[in-house]
Parts: sequence; structure tokens; C-alpha cells
Amino acid sequence: MSARILRAADTPAVPWKNGQGRTRPLAIYPPNAGMDDFLWRISVAEVDSAAPFSRFPGVDRWIALLHGPGFVMRLDRTRTHRLERRFETFAFSGDAMVEVELIGGATRDFNVMTRRSRATAHIDIWHEPGDYLTRPEFALLYCAEGSAVCTDGSLHAGDSWLRPPANSIATIIDTQATLLAVSISLF
Repeated sequence: MSARILRAADTPAVPWKNGQGRTRPLAIYPPNAGMDDFLWRISVAEVDSAAPFSRFPGVDRWIALLHGPGFVMRLDRTRTHRLERRFETFAFSGDAMVEVELIGGATRDFNVMTRRSRATAHIDIWHEPGDYLTRPEFALLYCAEGSAVCTDGSLHAGDSWLRPPANSIATIIDTQATLLAVSISLF
């Protein structure tokens, strides 16, 4: 097995920065960076109850619902966003005070964070069977459901392909598969 494939079973949960929930870190740059000095960070969070999100001043955040009925996000007590459609991304500021109310039970969501002054991110959602070509700026390919194959092996739900080589092929072979391809640009 390739060192670039991270299996779901090998990603232990750690507490959120504010201790109010759990997240499973998938990738962070630079390696071994902490919560206050990363340039970018990708994780899967488990939201079991109403709780405020951790604040990350100077960070841009993207979130996508993976499983569960979703939740309502109240940002800075002035606006709300319903995160209830699977794999639809929502961008917001890490500076915001975010309170969460579950819609109907526990959820799991995909998170990408970038230091605003140093990096930006984009998430492509791949769900049609076929071949997909990786780009140099890809930081991670996450298999949200189903299965796929890539240059370094097979991916199953919850697995990640870390820093896939540019111009490699990822093939969705399962009609139920969804892959999230995260691009990171540093500046």
C-alpha cells in the first residue's frame, strides 16, 4: 500500500480547538503544524450536539455535509445557513462566531481551512463514473462514499489520497461514489 493513501481506520478523532466536538485530521501543512500555525488543514468533523464551532481568526473555511440530516449555522448572530444538502460546499470566515443547531441528529462534515493571507482552496465534487485527471495543486482526494481506484491503490468510503501526483488518473468505478478533490494554492 502507498504511503499516500490514508485509510479511514487510521484517522483517530481528536478534540476541536474549543473542545466542544471531535474531528479527524486528514492533512495539514506544514506537517506537524498546530491549530494556530497551519497554512491549510483538511479534516472530517463529527457533530453530535448543538455546539459552537471553534473560531479561527485569519482563516477561510469551507464545509460540506457528508452524512446525516445536517444543521443550521448561525454566523455572528446576524445570518443563518442551512447545511442540509450532501456535498454542497459552503464558505465562511473563521473569524465568525458560529453556533450550530442540529436539524435531526448527528452529522459528519468535510472541512477545509486556509490561512487567508497565505493560501486559498477550491473543492471539486466528482460523482460520475469515469476517469479524472489530477492537477498539480491537488492536496487531497477524499472518497466520501462508494469506491474508486487511483495510481496508488483503491479508495473506499472515508479514505484519502494525499498529494496525488499531477496528471495521475483517479477512476470512479462505483455509480454510488462521490470524491471530493481539494486544490490548495499557496501565495
